[in-house]
Order: sequence, then structure tokens, then C-alpha cells
Amino acid sequence: MLKDWCELPKWMQCPEVRVYYNILQKRRGSLLLKRMFDVAVSAVMLLLLSPVFLILGIWIKIDSRGPVFFRQERVTQYGRVFRIFKFRTMVNHADRMGSQVTVGNDARITKVGAKIRKVRLDEIPQLINVLLGDMSFVGTRPEVKKYVKAYSREMYATLLLPAGITSEASIRYKDEDRLLSQAGDVDKVYVDKVLPGKMKYNLGAIRKFSVINELGTMIRTVWAVVG
Repeated sequence: MLKDWCELPKWMQCPEVRVYYNILQKRRGSLLLKRMFDVAVSAVMLLLLSPVFLILGIWIKIDSRGPVFFRQERVTQYGRVFRIFKFRTMVNHADRMGSQVTVGNDARITKVGAKIRKVRLDEIPQLINVLLGDMSFVGTRPEVKKYVKAYSREMYATLLLPAGITSEASIRYKDEDRLLSQAGDVDKVYVDKVLPGKMKYNLGAIRKFSVINELGTMIRTVWAVVG
């Protein structure tokens, strides 16, 4: 739920964020419905997909050494840090071997990981984060602290809501790893060009926030993956 303005972190209490806060404040009912939807659907999906968890877990363990899940600190609502759940698609400790952004043909990606990533199955464990309240089905993708530090004051507005599994920006930038594969300095290109582009869609989604729009985003996401 949306906190009172005075309860937000001080660094979020700025005019640029206030514009978006006022929009969401008028839609508290929709925010409550959004959370109810997240809890109910994530619980059902976790139950139904439990066989998939088991199969993918075994496949990952057979393919390479390391844990089944990749856990990494990300930033969600109000700047809170949490640990995201994803199926591990890269060699163990890959985040210590290069950029925290994955590019196309990344040598750290395992054989099974490449197949899983192609159809976004690595994202399924984030249903656990949704159920716990760390994430939502739709919202700004959670960034690592390193990139959140590069946010402008207006970008802080995306932290008024929980991070999401998908978003309009995710659909538009679904081939982000290919775009970055041509970059000399991946981190610089991501912060200077990719992040601002994605944030335009994320901030636009807050301006147009409604449960119906979010359902539409979920449907478009499925279509984008299948397509």
C-alpha cells in the first residue's frame, strides 16, 4: 500500500516524486486490488508450476555446478533492498566476473541457461518474491543498488510501487542483452542510454496506472515471449 507522504524516505520527498505520488494517492483502491491479485495469482501459480520448478531444478544441477537459484540484492518499493529469486542461468558467481548487466552471447551463460532465458523461464521463481510482497506482477524491473544510485529525482517515483516481473519497458527492451552486446562499456551505455529510455515507459505507466492497464501489460508480455 502507499505510505503517507511524510513517511517516505527523505530522499524521495521531492517535487518530482510528488507529482506521481498525487496520482497514486487517488487510486488507493486500485493499489489494494493490485496487491490482492498478486497474492492470489502468485499462490495459485506456484502450486500449479511446482512440477516445472522440480524439472528445471534438476536440469540446472545436471548442467553445471552451483545452486538452482540465483539470489541477488535488488531495490524495490521505497528503496528497500531484497534478494530476488531467479533460476540460475549463468556459471556460479557470474556476478563477480563482469558487468551486472547480461549481454548477448555472454560467455557466463550456461547451455541450459541459454535455453531457459530464451523463453523467460528463469523469471518464474520471482513468483515467490511477489507472494512475499517484494515484487508485483507489473512494475519497474528491480535494479541493483549500483544502478539505482544513477537515478534522477524523477526516477525515484518508480520506487513508490513494488518492483515488477514485467512492464511496458520490459516488453520494449526485451532484446536489451543484444543491444548491449555491441557496447564497449556496458555499464556506461546502460546508465546513459538504456536506463533513461526504460524509465520513460515506467514513469508513463504510473501516470496511467490502473488494474486494467496492468492486465493488458501482462497479456502483451506473454504475446511478446511467445512471438
